[in-house]
Amino acid sequence: MYQTDISHRFGLITICGATATGKSGLAITIAQRLNSVIISADSRQVYREFNLGTAKPTPSQQQLIPHYLIDICDPTETFTVAEYQEQAQGLIEKWRGVETLHATSLHLFPLLVGGTGLYIRSIVRGMKIPRVAPQPKLRSQLLSLGQKQLYAMLQQVDPVAATKIHPNDPTRTVRALEVFYVTGRPISAQQGEDPPCYPILQIGLDCESNALTQRISQRTEQMVADGLVAEVEYLCQKYRMDLPLLNTLGYQEFKQYLAGDISLEEAKELTVLHTRQFAKRQRTWFRAYPQIEWFNADSPDLVERVWQRIQDFMAQLNLKENTRF
Repeated sequence: MYQTDISHRFGLITICGATATGKSGLAITIAQRLNSVIISADSRQVYREFNLGTAKPTPSQQQLIPHYLIDICDPTETFTVAEYQEQAQGLIEKWRGVETLHATSLHLFPLLVGGTGLYIRSIVRGMKIPRVAPQPKLRSQLLSLGQKQLYAMLQQVDPVAATKIHPNDPTRTVRALEVFYVTGRPISAQQGEDPPCYPILQIGLDCESNALTQRISQRTEQMVADGLVAEVEYLCQKYRMDLPLLNTLGYQEFKQYLAGDISLEEAKELTVLHTRQFAKRQRTWFRAYPQIEWFNADSPDLVERVWQRIQDFMAQLNLKENTRF
């Protein structure tokens, strides 16, 4: 049993990194020691029924530790970063409440865990996000104009945003125009950051590229063994094959297999390839933030090293509290 003097202290601990680096397993172990909870920071695990292909914590894992922001919306719904931020911040603020602190030692150090960089950034950096829901009709009209014209429009209505958006990035261009036409204000005037006042410890997991490829390959094989093909088939039948979520990593490849376009082995190979490419983008994203403290996911003493760092973090909070005048 791990005993830590954390009464009347609060801090957020994040565990991030590329896919397949073992974030969930580490987080469960640490959460058990802290007697705390896990807030998921995964943009696909919010959707019900998308389980194996998103590497969602199993029911038995979720029984070990309370997990939040998993299975909170239907696959046909759109869940925005702004909605995620609002719900995650609401949970964190609830656990920061004075009554909660005095009533129990639970949840004083919740874990924010996942690989969706924008979700994590929205919390740790306090991103200001325009509360504008997607406008399908408006987006369709804009996209019909072509990216060259859209970018020229953006340069006219929001030159500041245009300098930050690549001319060949239709997703961000359309979003910026969407916000402008819905609110009448440039998106650049509605953005910025308002970092939270509570302390945050950011932990990152990484490993050598070849080792990560092996991890991805092994996990893909395990997903298939656990029934990923049957999950994809069920989802295709229930929601139709053109459901946008079925075009995401780990589902698109096996949808192609079920359609008879590729073999099962090709589906697995493509999944590994695409996951490696995705992991590379994740690593690039997270490496841009110097606040993240990195640990080798393959280190034999990973858990104890991370646990020691967390104990140091909590001790620093106690020291700051005890030295106040």
